[in-house]
Amino acid sequence: FKTGVENFPLYLLTGLVLYMFFVDAVGATLPSVVSRGSILRRLSFPPLVIPASATVTVALTFLLNSLAVAVFVAASGETLRWQWLLIPLLLIELYVFILGVGLIVATLFVRLKDIAQIWDLAAQLLLFGSPIMYPITILPEWAQQIVTLNPFVQIIQDVRSVLLASGNPTVDTLLGQPQLRLIPIALAVATFVFGLWLYRRESPRFAESV
Repeated sequence: FKTGVENFPLYLLTGLVLYMFFVDAVGATLPSVVSRGSILRRLSFPPLVIPASATVTVALTFLLNSLAVAVFVAASGETLRWQWLLIPLLLIELYVFILGVGLIVATLFVRLKDIAQIWDLAAQLLLFGSPIMYPITILPEWAQQIVTLNPFVQIIQDVRSVLLASGNPTVDTLLGQPQLRLIPIALAVATFVFGLWLYRRESPRFAESV
């Protein structure tokens, strides 16, 4: 594709790996409480263990996929830079956001089974609404700023701008003001806090509802 993006295969692979991690982890968390209802009724343990453990297998798959990205990075000739040390911090932010969304949908799924279909639709919209297969610069400037407020998009852009040498605008550039990058980070943390609060509020009734 003539996207104008330098090293587009690595650009695309990075976006797909992060997208698959996000969607697969939330998708695995969504039915975790319902599918383990018998365990909740028989054993006494912190209910938070259930959704957290559902992401472990997906996280292992993500690590294997990350090795593939590392091979592509080495083959592309990208030079080692100190900025790569920021990638683990971005992945921690992504996991916090994943766990927050996962806790919300897992809690809602106990009472509303249609959440599964809604999440499938949301995952498809996220694929085409995020700059995974296309550069974010093809969007109007006002749309770039709105899309970048999504924590998932912010993480993708930050990982690409850190990992790839050029051709990927930073979040600071897209939003226009460096301090605005705190908004998607705050949204990721707020999603986790709300998800944790909602899950803990409803967890005492899980055993009788599943």
